[in-house]
Amino acid sequence: MYDVEVYAKVRRFCIADGNSVRYASRFFGISRATVRKILAYSEPPGYRRKEPVARPILGPYVGVIGHILESDRAMPKKQRHTARRIFERLRDEHGFSGGYTIVKDYVWSKRQSSREMFIPLHHPPGHGQADFGEALAVIGGVKKKIGFFDGWLS
Repeated sequence: MYDVEVYAKVRRFCIADGNSVRYASRFFGISRATVRKILAYSEPPGYRRKEPVARPILGPYVGVIGHILESDRAMPKKQRHTARRIFERLRDEHGFSGGYTIVKDYVWSKRQSSREMFIPLHHPPGHGQADFGEALAVIGGVKKKIGFFDGWLS
């Protein structure tokens, strides 16, 4: 995998300077297919898994793990099951013969997918934010749908 600097050099060499893919591959010492990929993506695309991870040993126990994680949502944070405790319960109560790592990875992925995500907004002083919306309002005893403008200055 090539870093962003190589990407920038190859892209500048071919796009801005007008050199061919063949000449770029000779100049940089990389294959023509790699030069074409660099020209197709503005930055390195990274690794992408083609298929989801196969967990044949864990498959029959996914429902049990889901039930444990679902029941933990109602519990205080300090009393929830850890991945280690879930693995021990599967091994002791259900005869699970797999390893700890596959249980840990599965529990981590399930917790990540159920977690709420927030993007912090930061506006420097002097900047504002505006939005339009609709809401139900009671005007003169009649419920109506109204439009509104929401503006905020920092």
